Amino acid sequence: MSRLRVRFAPSPTGYLHIGGARTALFNYLLARREKGVFVLRIEDTDVARSTQESVDAILQAMDWLGMHCDEGPVYQSDRFDLYRAKIDQLLTEGKAYRCYCSADDLERKREDALKEGRKPKYDGTCREGQQGTAEDRPFVVRFKAPQEGETTFVDRIKGSITFQNDELDDLIIQRTDGTPTYNFVVVVDDAEMGINLVLRGDDHINNTPRQIMLYEALGYPVPDFAHVPMILGADKSRLSKRHGATSVMAYKEMGYLPEALVNYLVRLGWSHGDQEIFSMDELIQLFNLENIGKSASVFNPEKLLWLNSHYIKTGDPERLADLLREHLAFEGIAVGEDRPLTSIVTALQDRSKTLIEMARQAVCFLVDEVTFDEAAVAKFLGEESRLPLKGLLNDLETCSDWREEALDPVFKKVLESQGLKFAKLAQPARVALTGSTNGPGICQIMQILGKEKTLDRLRNVLSRPA
Repeated sequence: MSRLRVRFAPSPTGYLHIGGARTALFNYLLARREKGVFVLRIEDTDVARSTQESVDAILQAMDWLGMHCDEGPVYQSDRFDLYRAKIDQLLTEGKAYRCYCSADDLERKREDALKEGRKPKYDGTCREGQQGTAEDRPFVVRFKAPQEGETTFVDRIKGSITFQNDELDDLIIQRTDGTPTYNFVVVVDDAEMGINLVLRGDDHINNTPRQIMLYEALGYPVPDFAHVPMILGADKSRLSKRHGATSVMAYKEMGYLPEALVNYLVRLGWSHGDQEIFSMDELIQLFNLENIGKSASVFNPEKLLWLNSHYIKTGDPERLADLLREHLAFEGIAVGEDRPLTSIVTALQDRSKTLIEMARQAVCFLVDEVTFDEAAVAKFLGEESRLPLKGLLNDLETCSDWREEALDPVFKKVLESQGLKFAKLAQPARVALTGSTNGPGICQIMQILGKEKTLDRLRNVLSRPA
């Protein structure tokens, strides 16, 4: 049995989006599980719309998600000589022909067919060469598709699929400017690269019979096909930006972890019992085509957020601290590598669904002056809070051990001495130290701030006019 070879072949006309990332992931996981080869091909034959910026964004997104190719990236724009040679082969063998019909002619034929209730496919005017071969007239090259019989393939996800050949027209394989078209180059590339399983979105199903015909006409072996159902928004329409389907790297900027997005993407259409949480290593061991569903998946932002929260909560604090620096920079806080953040991360892991949330909560620990929530100040820093805060300040000034477990009895002593319930001191202290009512435990806050900053902030609040 030949070694599995699969590919991911994005067009660099934009960023890598959710649907493309899932297709790449499915190919990557299958290749890793089967010890096959994962090829990355950049389909940049659309010269006008392809950009290096998009290429870089795609490569960056795949690297962030941890999907590293075994071969590539291969660029279609480097292979035009090969495509021209294969088009010439089909012309020489009488399996393709030049079509001189103008765009106006084709539109008129299309309108006539619709009026007469016929399928608006090309009528074959130039199929037998009756228009001559004048080289000075613009032409496209069309593939001479079989007009009788049927084309059947067994989709490894959807089962047997059959197309009637008379429903398919003669596909354009070369445009008037001499550039080859998608359906042609993808066949040549997949065959020449030895791709033996084409795993892609099911929006390509209608392309498959045409491509099979091209494989056979060019003398190539036909690969297996597996078409993954589409991803839909909550309203069951095709996924778009209004559903949250932004680029992969936008999720990074929004504070998501790559392992959360990988875990979420794989569950959009694939399952393994009731298991929800998967590491990349587990996915490589477990992923298969048999457990890919046949129906469309619905994108659920809340589920992705839940997964991200899980991975933040269970993540390595040192790694999260490194990732947090970038998000703090967006908040205007520059934190050098020499300044440890792990204690802040540990305090905020259970309270943060994204790294952006964590960064915003972390700001109060890193600035020199607190920005106060005025509503919290009005509620908790009134005259009645001054005596408890003074008591806390006095006892903390003599405290030499600044670990959380040592600060806790000091805090409790103040409560007992003043006959207060916990919240009557904890909330005013939290507002005094962080500016808001939200945050970790009060003694944990003090430990992170350190003695000097804690005492300074309490003094500053007590010096404010009541």
